[in-house]
Amino acid sequence: MSILRTFRERHHDENFQWCILHKPGFPQPVKKADRMNSLPQILHTISYMGLPLLFAMVLHEFAHGWVANRCGDPTAKLQGRLTMNPLAHIDPFGTIILPLLCLLMPGGFFLGWAKPVPVDPRNMGQPRRDMALVAAAGPAMNLALAVGSALLFALILSIDPTIGGSQSTSEESSLSNTWRQMFLQPIAAMSIYSVLINVLLMLFNLLPLPPLDGGRILTSLLPDTAAMALRRVEPYGMFILMGLIILDPQIHLIHTITSTLTHSLSNSILSTAIGLGGTGATP
Repeated sequence: MSILRTFRERHHDENFQWCILHKPGFPQPVKKADRMNSLPQILHTISYMGLPLLFAMVLHEFAHGWVANRCGDPTAKLQGRLTMNPLAHIDPFGTIILPLLCLLMPGGFFLGWAKPVPVDPRNMGQPRRDMALVAAAGPAMNLALAVGSALLFALILSIDPTIGGSQSTSEESSLSNTWRQMFLQPIAAMSIYSVLINVLLMLFNLLPLPPLDGGRILTSLLPDTAAMALRRVEPYGMFILMGLIILDPQIHLIHTITSTLTHSLSNSILSTAIGLGGTGATP
């Protein structure tokens, strides 16, 4: 049994509703008769996913700007974007409104973005190589955040194994219940959301379609002729992406990324972290 599913089932009565098979890290679709109970669940989910989502998006863009600056392009720094201050990176629609709309529409896809960091390849010593490094920096940051979050979850399990589904005596539960509910469970919840969100953002951004990071990496690696052809696609990239989302019930590409691959890789990262922590939890 997966760590994510074990954690969800263990804390089902405490509103830890992990959507494993459809949209990772978001509430399960609710039946019409259950909609009165869905609002508290949605608010509960927002309270736990808000910070992980914000950090994932902000640090993703910060990583782009930091690597660009290291490669000789100070554009992001000069425009005040080489900062971890969320206000510098928030896009009102892409960072706040759209993720909330996705959350309020069960069965949909999760989409969101921060304000893109400006990059000028003309300032770089080796533009093709450096642009590939800049593009790869965002997904690499998301991977690092996912691993860090998994290690945090492993640390919490080492402090209190009952968080992950292990059984405890009633005496132990009584003594530690307040500590667990007020401190350990919220951090454990946010750490798992952080793993899911960062893995999802990493995989989604690595799609080889400009203007996504994967498309920019591919453009930097292809021969000149092929790279020029791919650059011509960039103005239409978001329209192509929306088309893929609309057609996904037939082609299952986006669903594979947002569910199957995200779930599998998240569980692998969590399993490895827990194994390194020596908590003895079963994946």
